[in-house]
Amino acid sequence: MACSLCQRVQSGLVGRNTEQIKVKEDDSPVTVADWGVQAVVSLLLSECFGSENVSILAEEDAHTLSRKDATTLLESVISTVNECLSEAPKYGLKCSPKHLGAQEILDAINGCNSSGGSKGRFWVLDPVDGTLGFVRGDQYAVALALIEDGEVILGVLGCPNYPMKKEWLNYHQRYYRLMTTLSPPSGSWHKGCVMYACKGSGEAWMQPLVHDFGEYDQQSSARMIRVSSISDPAFATFCEPVEKANSSHSFTAGLAHSVGLRKQPLRVHSMVKYAAIARGDAEIFMKFARAGYKEKIWDHAAGLVIIQEAGGVVTDAGGHPLDFFQGIYLEGLNRGILLALDLCCMRK
Repeated sequence: MACSLCQRVQSGLVGRNTEQIKVKEDDSPVTVADWGVQAVVSLLLSECFGSENVSILAEEDAHTLSRKDATTLLESVISTVNECLSEAPKYGLKCSPKHLGAQEILDAINGCNSSGGSKGRFWVLDPVDGTLGFVRGDQYAVALALIEDGEVILGVLGCPNYPMKKEWLNYHQRYYRLMTTLSPPSGSWHKGCVMYACKGSGEAWMQPLVHDFGEYDQQSSARMIRVSSISDPAFATFCEPVEKANSSHSFTAGLAHSVGLRKQPLRVHSMVKYAAIARGDAEIFMKFARAGYKEKIWDHAAGLVIIQEAGGVVTDAGGHPLDFFQGIYLEGLNRGILLALDLCCMRK
């Protein structure tokens, strides 16, 4: 449902409706989709498990929407959320049919106020990971994880623009969107996928997004994914962030060369990099952030458990596990973050 909401908003944003894009204090963009997804996920988790049993740590708040000069923006969020919730039965979910007003939606967004920590159970949500890619019509992800006593035990990663088949990655996103629109409803151009895994299961799964055509059958459409079997660095592909502000490309390039990586990097917005590693489209992800930058847990939690259950490893640059015990930030991080297909590849 969240991915469907994002697809609708993105189709109206690209190159046109900049009124639905705002800039936060850290200079990162936020859109109607960010607030809309956070409200929808908050409302549906509360509907499924009871609001008293749901604690959510999420990226956004409703401060901007609550301002007097944000009436039009808030109306867009209200309309987007209600349209999305009306489709709940299509996804096998029960949801109240009543139209939600401004205060109910603002409360749902602001209700995602958990501070995390090492005790108890809470959800971690990044409603639109890679908002810069989202507003450009490129890759982004909807990321939801469940953490219990500091351990990530469930991860779900929605990648609306990441095709089910690797060879489709060669097409530009604009061409991909055009083909998705023009092709008949045969399922051959599934636009996007959802990946998910539970800790300890030894299995990670991928399925296409639900479409308007035909009956949806999870058992026949979902397939298990595994990390790549390539072990020779000369044939391995590594991922890194698109934006230089988020990672030192020159440092990563030097490190890649020193360990024998020869192929050009795959630069992708958002946690889609985790998806690429998990299903074997790339072998290594390296991120070495600028000095002073602190990684947030919502940028990594969902992807971490999916890669682990698909047979890969996720550590900091010192080989230590990522620490989700400290609240919003990944504290004690040793310089950078590495994802790889197996420990042997990491040791090389």
